[in-house]
Amino acid sequence: MVIRRVRANRIDFSDLRRELELPTQFPLAAQREAEEAVRRPPLPETDRTDIPFVTIDPATSRDLDQAMCLRRGSAGYRVHYAIADVASFVRPGGELEAETWRRGQTIYLPDGKVPLHPEALSEGAASLLPDVDRPAVVWTIDLDADGATTAVHVERARVRSRAKLDYAGVQADAIAGRLAEPIALLPEIGALLVARGLARGAINLPVPEQEIAPDGGDHGWKLVLRAPEPVEEFNAQISLLTGMAAAGIMLDGGLGLLRTMPAPRPDAVERLKVAAHSLGIAWPEAASIGDVIAAVDPANPRAAAFLDHAAELLRGAGYTAFDGAPPEQPAHGAVAAPYAHVTAPLRRLADRYATEVALALNMGQEVPEWARQALPELPRVMSDTDRVASAAERGAVDLVEAVLLADRVGERFDAAVLDVDDAKKAKKPGGVVALDEPPVRGRCEGELPLGERVEVRLVEADPVRRRVLFARD
Repeated sequence: MVIRRVRANRIDFSDLRRELELPTQFPLAAQREAEEAVRRPPLPETDRTDIPFVTIDPATSRDLDQAMCLRRGSAGYRVHYAIADVASFVRPGGELEAETWRRGQTIYLPDGKVPLHPEALSEGAASLLPDVDRPAVVWTIDLDADGATTAVHVERARVRSRAKLDYAGVQADAIAGRLAEPIALLPEIGALLVARGLARGAINLPVPEQEIAPDGGDHGWKLVLRAPEPVEEFNAQISLLTGMAAAGIMLDGGLGLLRTMPAPRPDAVERLKVAAHSLGIAWPEAASIGDVIAAVDPANPRAAAFLDHAAELLRGAGYTAFDGAPPEQPAHGAVAAPYAHVTAPLRRLADRYATEVALALNMGQEVPEWARQALPELPRVMSDTDRVASAAERGAVDLVEAVLLADRVGERFDAAVLDVDDAKKAKKPGGVVALDEPPVRGRCEGELPLGERVEVRLVEADPVRRRVLFARD
């Protein structure tokens, strides 16, 4: 699932929250369990507080799942990656575990989030906040000089983050050549991992952040695009590296939970090429999807529309549990390799169980029965909560776009035709168009020439119904 990051603090999303029946608080019994765990935090005997971990997250985040320390070795690199040990706080069979199964994952909306765990855990005792000892699952991954994995070790340990860093600050430090020592190698290792991914056919979507803000001109609102910082992609590569290592451990051990997705369908790739033409995005003859995406500037409205359309390639993602023979299709199409979710246990239910499996297998121990028994049920639970998260994302974007355009009904806009409805299935002609300004992608009625540019008229922008509609006269 690709999350469209939208910020719109001045818009009321309460109707969407009610429509999706998102919980407003934790049951008292689950809250009490969390508070009890906080009073007696579990700290492993193995001490890795000598490793100078740091976290890199959005500036306002406090639910910190991951901390890293990168070092150079004699033959390559060593990646230390500490993941919040949520399983140490959540009692199997308890009320808190049951509530996290009902929620499945943290749901994000522009005005706040609906967390998977009570804040006492997710932003407190289980979060890898700086200057305090925390329980963690520590991944140590050795890479050769080309970025290939040569060894993996996983253990429970006590860690202490040295600093809470944010993307903008880290990017500024990278440009100035003053990165903190624990992440001084992040651009070097990150670039190696990006190159390896592109070589094997990976697709990395640099989704821009969109903020709706007051417009000082003739219109009430404007949509501002912010491209992700390069260090955000490098940071994500460390997570992908760990997820691929976890998948390898599970496949070797004959037990696990993979994040799987079929490769993009050829017809979807062809539609993306047509969309690229209409948006003015270059697609060289021999370039892969990943190469084309890597070359665009997400802060450009046309490129942002292209990335939004490219996200449709990443359909069919799910979770695949196995016990014994490996699944027939173990790979994730966007990663272009087997992959598992293990790096965000504060925000995703599946990560807690997948981590426990990988940890036990890597250490040559029996997988806890509570984790093993959960695996067959997790794909269904995660599929259900993924649908809720997608509905929240789509509903939020629809509302923001309707508010943005509410006072512009009747205006005409230049647009690119990204997709056209199947004439055999549609009741009337139409398709999907992308405006250059404001950067909105929406439905349009009328005859549309696929891959071309047209003028469209805004016929509806209704914040109550969260609906935007264009027409080609």
